[in-house]
Amino acid sequence: MVPNVAGSNPVIRPRIQKCLFGCFLFPLALVGKNLVFLIYMKKELYDFLNTDLQFVRGVGPVLATRFADLLGGRRVLDFMLHIPVYVKERGIIDNVATASPGDVITTMLYVKEHKVGRSFGRRRSPTRITCVDKAGQTVVIQFFNSNFLEYWLNKLPIGQWRLVSGKLEPGRAPTINHPDFIEEPQNADKIPKVQAIYRSGEGITQKTFTNVRDQVFAVLPDKMVGEDEHLVEFFDALRNAHFAKTSADLLPLADDVIKLAYFELLAHQSAIAISRRSRNDARHRRAVRVKKYSLVDKFWASLPFDLTGAQKQTLADIAADFVRDFPMMRLVQGDVGCGKTMVAFGAMVMMAEFGAQTALLAPTDTLAQQHYAKLRPMCDKLGLVCEILTGRDKGAARREKLVSLRSGRTRLVIGTHALFSDDVQYKDLGLVIVDEQHRFGVAQREALRAKGTNPDVLALSATPIPRTLSMTVYGDMDVSIINEKPAGRIPIKTTKLPIARMNALIDRLRRQIVLGAKVFWVCPLVEESETSDATAAEHRYTELKKDFTCVGLVHGQMQKDERDAIMAEFAKPESDMKILVATTVIEVGIDVPDATIIVIENAERFGLAALHQLRGRVGRGGAQSYCILLYGNDVSPDGLKRLDVLVETDDGFVIAEQDLMMRGVGELLGTRQSGWINYNFVDYRAHRDLFKLATRAASEMSEPEQWVKDFMYIFNRAATLGA
Repeated sequence: MVPNVAGSNPVIRPRIQKCLFGCFLFPLALVGKNLVFLIYMKKELYDFLNTDLQFVRGVGPVLATRFADLLGGRRVLDFMLHIPVYVKERGIIDNVATASPGDVITTMLYVKEHKVGRSFGRRRSPTRITCVDKAGQTVVIQFFNSNFLEYWLNKLPIGQWRLVSGKLEPGRAPTINHPDFIEEPQNADKIPKVQAIYRSGEGITQKTFTNVRDQVFAVLPDKMVGEDEHLVEFFDALRNAHFAKTSADLLPLADDVIKLAYFELLAHQSAIAISRRSRNDARHRRAVRVKKYSLVDKFWASLPFDLTGAQKQTLADIAADFVRDFPMMRLVQGDVGCGKTMVAFGAMVMMAEFGAQTALLAPTDTLAQQHYAKLRPMCDKLGLVCEILTGRDKGAARREKLVSLRSGRTRLVIGTHALFSDDVQYKDLGLVIVDEQHRFGVAQREALRAKGTNPDVLALSATPIPRTLSMTVYGDMDVSIINEKPAGRIPIKTTKLPIARMNALIDRLRRQIVLGAKVFWVCPLVEESETSDATAAEHRYTELKKDFTCVGLVHGQMQKDERDAIMAEFAKPESDMKILVATTVIEVGIDVPDATIIVIENAERFGLAALHQLRGRVGRGGAQSYCILLYGNDVSPDGLKRLDVLVETDDGFVIAEQDLMMRGVGELLGTRQSGWINYNFVDYRAHRDLFKLATRAASEMSEPEQWVKDFMYIFNRAATLGA
C-alpha cells in the first residue's frame, strides 16, 4: 500500500515551488562541510514547531525537562512526532462482575467508606476506598503512597455517586488502583470513550499527554494557512494518528502511518542523495598523488593462499575508486570469516604505492591488537612500517609513535579512538578503514577523516544486513559484498540442545578437551538477577570449575586489562585454559584458531544476528568446529524456530533477513550500536516498498524541492547524516 502524496502519482514528481507571499527563509546546515540549505515553511509555523513545551499550559519547566528525556527534545515538534502506541477503549458497564481483571472499565460507583493508609516513616500503607456498583458488587479503589491523598479523598466523598474509569485488578474484591478518571455523574462527557496511550516516561501521565495534544492541535490549523499541500497532508495525517479511534489506526499499514513513514523516508533519502552529490563538489576532490612504489605484485606473491572471487572483485572496486577524482566512500559487507581484513590490507597496500598513510580504526583494544599481530608481519615482508596506537600508549613510547606518524614513516597505523586524538598528526592520511562500522557514529568517522585532506574511506561490517535495510542505513556509501568463504574452510556443525541434557554435554566436552579442543561458553548475563532466570556467567563459571580445572571467565564488568589478559591466555596454543566462560564481550574480534566448540547458553534469549556473530568465534582453524545452542525449559515456539534457522544455514544474509522478519530492526541491529538511523514512523518490515519509492523520488530530483527541505528539517535529517 502506497500513499498518494502527489495527485495520482504515488511517487512525488519534481515540480517548481513558489515561495508564498509572507514566507521567511531560514538557512540551516545540511550535510558535509560548508553546505547550507533553506527551509520554506512560513515563520508562524516554524516558530510554533520550535516552541518550548514548558510554555504549553499545564506543563512548565519540570515537565518539559521530563519530556526532553523521553522525546529527545522539548519542542512542540518533538511532541508531535511522538504518536500513540495504541488506543484504550473504556467500556461503560453497570456490573463490575461482568468484566475481567485487566479490562479498562468505566462504571458508576457509590462511595461507602474511606480507610486511610497508616504512615511508616516516609512510606504509607495503601489507602482503600470501598464502593459498590449499581448491582451491589463491592469495588475497592486503592491509592499507594500518594502525595495528593486529600485531593483524591475529596474527589470521592462518602455517600456520593461517582463515575470512575481505570484498569480492573484482581483481588478479594474487584480493585481499581489509581483511577485514570473520577468525575461527577453530570460530567460523564469528560471521560473519553477511547483514549490514545503514549509511550511515557517518569512523571508524565497519560492525562498530561492528552492535555498537550489537545492544545497543540487546537492551535495548529491557524499556523497551516497558506502552507504547501504536502505539509498540510503530513500534519493532517499526524493529527489523525494522535486522535486515533482504534489501535488499528496506529498499525504500520494504516493509511495515515504509511503517509507519515513515506515523508520521513523521503526526507532521509533526499539527504542521502545530497550527500552523494556533495562528494562531487570541487572542494571534495581527492589529493593528487603519483604512484611511487610497486607493492601490489609483492603483496599477491606474499600470500600463502589465493583470494576468493568476491575478494578479488572487491579489491578491483577499490582500485577503480582510487583513480577517480573524488574520494571513495565504500562499505565492504561480508559474513564472519569471509576475509574482509585481507581486502582491507590490500587496499592499504594500494594506498602505500602512492606513499600515503592508512589508519585502521577498531572498536576495541583487543581487536586492534589482533589486527596488529596479523598485519604487522605482512607489512614487514613488504618493507612497510606498521604501528599500533591505543589509549594505553603513554610517555616516550607514545611520543615516538606520533613522530613516526607525523614524518610519514608509519604507513599503517592500527588503533582505537586514539587515532583521532588532538595530538595525533599525519603527514598524508590517504585511507581511513573503519572496522565494525556499525559500532561508530558518523561523527567519529568524520573526526578521523578530518586528519587528512579528503581521504578515502573503507568501512567493514561483519553484520550482514538485508538489502532493503542497507539501502537506508548505508545509502550514502557504495557497497561491496563478499559472499564467499575462503577455500578449505570447514562449515561449523550447529545443534540445539535442551538444558536438561547438561550432564551429557559436560561429558562430551570432557572427551573433546582431552583431544585438544578449546571451548567458548557464552551466557547472557554477568551475575544472577532477580528479574531474569537466564544463567549468569559467574554462576556457570563456578559450576564448570567443579568438573574442569582449566576454566577462565571474562565479562564486560571486569577491568579491561584483566579481561584482555585472560583472553590472551586463552588464545595461546600452549595454555592450560581450555574453557572460557564469557558474556557477549567476545561477540566480535576474538580470534582463537584452536577454539573448536562454542556453547551458547539460553540461546533463545539472543537475536539471530548475535548468535551468528558468536558462532563465528569458532571455525577459524583447520579442524571441524561445533556450535551448541543450549535452550532453557521455558523456551517459546518462536524461540525454537529462531534456533532452527541457525541449525539449517550459516549464510549470514539469510539469517539477517530471517531476524529482520521475526524480531524487527531493533533486535537485528541492537541497542548498543550508534551508527543506525532511528525512525519515528518507519517499520522496516511493513514499509519495504516505501524505501524504493522514496529512494526513486529523491534520486529524480536534481535538487530537493522546497517542501522536501522542510521535511528534512522536520525529521532532522540534515544533522543526522553529516557525510
